[in-house]
Amino acid sequence: MTTLEDQLTADFYDYETLLSEEERKVLVQARTFMRTEIKPMVNEAWAKGEFPKELIAKFREQGLAGVPYEGYGDHRPAASNLLVGMMSMELTRTDPSVSTFFGVHNGLAMYSVYAGGSQEQRDRWLPPMAAMDKIGAFAMTEPLGGSDVAGGMRTTAKREGDTWILNGAKKWIGNATFADLVIVWARDVDDNKVKGFVVEKGTLGFVPVKIENKIAFRIVENAEITLTDVRVPETNRLQGIDSFRDVAEILRATRGGVAWQGLGVMIGAYELALDYAKERRQFGRPIAKFQLVQDLLVKSLGNITASWGMLVQLARLQDAGIFKDEHSSLAKAFVTSRMREVVAWSREIFGGNGIVLDYDIARFFADAEAIYSFEGTREMNTLIVGKAITGESAFV
Repeated sequence: MTTLEDQLTADFYDYETLLSEEERKVLVQARTFMRTEIKPMVNEAWAKGEFPKELIAKFREQGLAGVPYEGYGDHRPAASNLLVGMMSMELTRTDPSVSTFFGVHNGLAMYSVYAGGSQEQRDRWLPPMAAMDKIGAFAMTEPLGGSDVAGGMRTTAKREGDTWILNGAKKWIGNATFADLVIVWARDVDDNKVKGFVVEKGTLGFVPVKIENKIAFRIVENAEITLTDVRVPETNRLQGIDSFRDVAEILRATRGGVAWQGLGVMIGAYELALDYAKERRQFGRPIAKFQLVQDLLVKSLGNITASWGMLVQLARLQDAGIFKDEHSSLAKAFVTSRMREVVAWSREIFGGNGIVLDYDIARFFADAEAIYSFEGTREMNTLIVGKAITGESAFV
């Protein structure tokens, strides 16, 4: 039996014990990998604002990609949604940027192919993606649009025989500067429906430019992409996607994954603050002995524990195939709001040291803002839940 010696101090209600023994081995593998291979280099990479390409080889050796997909990767059958969520939490607990690199590839990009591709397309692309021989990206957000992308997508696709011509622009696309496969979403000018296309690296007219001067997710290479008469064969159009409703099925699952990232940020920040409070001495004693410091730590632990419980049930709904948009939207809105509180309280415990990258907490404090914003803002997710509970749409 695997012992619980590596269990997180933040797991106050022993949520990890809900995993099977085999699942927990995978989680501990990810935990050990992030602690030993990734943590020592993230501050330097974050300060430089560069993605260390050698990380791809390190992830490849672990065989962690493809875990959610039955028949692909090293793990068969497909892992439970609880394990997939806890893995996202675990990677984020060490570094949100590295977790996002992996999540874009293993979640958004691979799931788009898995859920929206034909069997031939899944067999063509998922094995090399699971092996991380090919890295994926997901291009939906546009420079002039955010949450209105469902009805206002400006990137277009025009079919000419067995070829599609894509024109437009995308922004904030993680991994796009070096990805081998980019899932590009575009509006078919003939039927006005959203369709998905796999654009391969080196395709003429596809130009990704790295976005500089970010204050969050600095390790992630987000790009602004221009598409000028990009020619994509019909064989690269995702055959199972024919409307934004189909795309929404993908976003429903990945939005829940972002909520798990929010939990990971909370845990990472809380653990840093707890360790610091035990070590930092003021007035002749550790600041952990001060009531106000304990108050911040306990409030943080409460947010973590409540969020974890919500996400456990979300995973159960996913495994049962009965979860809905409003379930993932409530989780994303609630957990990332609690995350903002925890990173602020945790940074507060560090005092002036909390703004110095050397202590790690500043990285979590900054990266939390990106997680709070993407995969639907709090306001948009609130309106999705509001419509579900009232029966009334408050969307403009």
